[in-house]
Amino acid sequence: MASVTDVLQHLSDSRHVAVYHKGRFFKLWLYEGSRLLKPQDLEMQFQRILDDPSPPQPGEEKLAALTAGGRYQPWAQARQAFFSSGKNKAALEAIERAAFFVALDEESYHYDPEDEASLSLYGKALLHGNCYNRWFDKSFTLISFKNGQLGLNAEHAWADAPIIGHLWEFVLGTDSFHLGYTETGHCLGKPNPALPPPMRLQWDIPKQCQAVIESSYQVAKALADDVELYCFQFLPFGKGLIKKCRTSPDAFVQIALQLAHFRVGAPPPAAERAGWCQGPPARFTRLYIPGQG
Repeated sequence: MASVTDVLQHLSDSRHVAVYHKGRFFKLWLYEGSRLLKPQDLEMQFQRILDDPSPPQPGEEKLAALTAGGRYQPWAQARQAFFSSGKNKAALEAIERAAFFVALDEESYHYDPEDEASLSLYGKALLHGNCYNRWFDKSFTLISFKNGQLGLNAEHAWADAPIIGHLWEFVLGTDSFHLGYTETGHCLGKPNPALPPPMRLQWDIPKQCQAVIESSYQVAKALADDVELYCFQFLPFGKGLIKKCRTSPDAFVQIALQLAHFRVGAPPPAAERAGWCQGPPARFTRLYIPGQG
């Protein structure tokens, strides 16, 4: 069953993050002994990754596409065939046991109020990237674009949106009100140059596996190319007004989605034959055995 069943893992002892940059994977330790690294130390470590001139190893650049295609075929089968021993197993475990995944993208995106498409392009990049610079099996990927803009890609099976929303709110609040930066944009304080640099993960990916990776990439790319995403700011009202009507904002949006589906799927005179689509249940409801699946 292990080869055909996804497992929700709880890792309470993760002491590193996995980082992807220009087709290379790195293991970046978050601790020095028992001490959590300070922001200036992390900045130095990320800069070391950005300055690393080494090229990707054969098959390494698009490796994450395996997490974007079919779960059993080809990912589970490829995992058993090519990642169950040796350096490939060790490198894969370094990614899977990381606290989370970090993608240092070479592209730049931002929201420009004067450019209607900018927010949609920003969102689409966060949603799927280029189909091989996101590790979709991780609980979430922290994405940093080349211009310093940030975002998150969260795997949805383990938590609902408010969990990631609260996490991101805490991060932004801590960054703005407690940490701060120098006038030149660097983290406050001096880093410890004696820290060992982030470790390049080592792979031995044969031609047969590279072909599987490419196949999975083509499947993921076809899906991504078929996605149309339109993001915009809705300003007429927000959750405050909805709550004044003694209604949950989440329920309000769910009802709006149902109504849109009803109207688009069954225009008059066939409205009486229209069905209602099943709304997405909470993740914790799905994890409960009798929960709605």
